[in-house]
Amino acid sequence: MKPADTPTPLASPLPRPHAADAGRRRWLRQAAGMAAAAAVPLTHATAWASGSDAPEKTRVRVGYLPVTDCAPIVMASLLGFDRKYGVTLVPTQIASWNDVAARLASGRLDFAHALYGLVYGMQLGVEGPRQDMAVLMNLSQNGQGITLSNRLQQAGVVDGESLRKAIARGGRQYTFAQTFPTGTHAMWLYYWLASHGVDPLKEARPVTAPPARMVADTRRGAMDGFCVGEPWNARAIADGIGFSVATSQDIWADHPENVLGARQDFVNQNPNTARAVVAAIIEAGMWMEASRENMRRSAQVLTSRRYIEGGYNLVIGRMLGHYTNGLGKSWTDKHPLRFYGGGAATFPYLSDGMWFLTQHKRWGLLREHPDYLAVARRVNRLDVYRQAAAAAGAGLPPAEMRASRLMDGTLWTGLDPAGYADGFKIKAAA
Repeated sequence: MKPADTPTPLASPLPRPHAADAGRRRWLRQAAGMAAAAAVPLTHATAWASGSDAPEKTRVRVGYLPVTDCAPIVMASLLGFDRKYGVTLVPTQIASWNDVAARLASGRLDFAHALYGLVYGMQLGVEGPRQDMAVLMNLSQNGQGITLSNRLQQAGVVDGESLRKAIARGGRQYTFAQTFPTGTHAMWLYYWLASHGVDPLKEARPVTAPPARMVADTRRGAMDGFCVGEPWNARAIADGIGFSVATSQDIWADHPENVLGARQDFVNQNPNTARAVVAAIIEAGMWMEASRENMRRSAQVLTSRRYIEGGYNLVIGRMLGHYTNGLGKSWTDKHPLRFYGGGAATFPYLSDGMWFLTQHKRWGLLREHPDYLAVARRVNRLDVYRQAAAAAGAGLPPAEMRASRLMDGTLWTGLDPAGYADGFKIKAAA
């Protein structure tokens, strides 16, 4: 793995030059040409890149974790979508979400691949000092998972109900890991446990761990399960360590996941740069989803250059929505990982940000109800996104809010966030 402070080379040769590597380099050159040829008319993009709306800062450092959700950031750089808009992305590999938050807050990163709830937690000072933050776009929908250890399977645990019964019998403490206290994985884990009648704060022991450590910690018995992005759920199955008990889309179909985050002051000082970066990443997602071959090629390059850990075979299956759970079941998911989704997967819905605030309140991370809509309007920069989407020729949904029904049957509309947060039977004590 590259040192966390070292920018990922944008045009360096692959580590061990041979025929396959040369083929990948030829493909990158060809793909960049095809991407440019297939792009929308460049009138607005060219004007923004070179005219009065030219980016204020042209070389920007973008932090990312080596998980599948980082793909559109890296592909925007490798395929040259960034340079089309007058910027150069410097993808910078980071080891943990804690480090992402610290580097964003300190200014060592200009932008970052971040968990949705991480950005909102920083905005309200839940984890560390309060920092005005911006969500510029969604990077992905769906594609995360909850893995339980094979030791639990051997004890008869194969789903949420059998896990609830095992915990109720007592005898020991059960430990489950998530990746950041206010992040998406913590919220999916808590929601799933609570939907099966398990209080995640009272009847289990939640811990925070970097994604890359979870499989090893489960192997040595330090945890009973975890919630994380890919390829770590697939890795646990391949290594015979665990099984997939739920996908995140089982919890909320087409849920928001990773976002492009930045400090609000940076966006205000560099609005043209922000717009250019968002437009480039939107186009990368559009290109990736234009064909399954584009997705496969993306996975090949991302794994061969170690932008994503785990190797091609672990990454490509779930990237295309093909799942096995480690218990003999295989399926093609109706709600796979998405990087564009006709514009719905990248649009930063206000109601999505508000939902994470309701869960922060539910689990005692917030002591009082915030002004949910006002916070979302401040953080989610719809103005920047709409301008970038217009430049990229991306679709826009008809509304800033959306309704979603989650696994326990509750309907989330964003219309009564305080009532929604208070309405759960299992929640932190007031």
